[in-house]
Amino acid sequence: MNPTSILAGLLVVAFTAVGSAKLAAVPAMRAKAEHVGFSVTAYRRIGLLEVLGVVGLLVGAFVPLIGALAAAGLLMLLGGAVVAHVRGGDGIREIAPAIVLGVVTLSYLLVVVGDLR
Repeated sequence: MNPTSILAGLLVVAFTAVGSAKLAAVPAMRAKAEHVGFSVTAYRRIGLLEVLGVVGLLVGAFVPLIGALAAAGLLMLLGGAVVAHVRGGDGIREIAPAIVLGVVTLSYLLVVVGDLR
């Protein structure tokens, strides 16, 4: 296994879980949506984007540019998550998952871009 596939695997598992939970509007995600000021419908759209990002990461195993673009999109979503949590008055405990996923996503993106050169 190479670093790209390890990082992609971590991201696929994480974003499949959170994106699917948002799409299904499980009670915990409904509460989070309300807490950060989003409607359930808007949160479902974010979940859809996360799941589409997973598809892009999987395609990225064969077309690295698609994986890089998917990671860039996921990184923007994570930046938005950090902003939403900060605006909601959340502390580091609530913001940490977005930051950790952001670091992993950025690492993946940097490795893929390095491989494209």
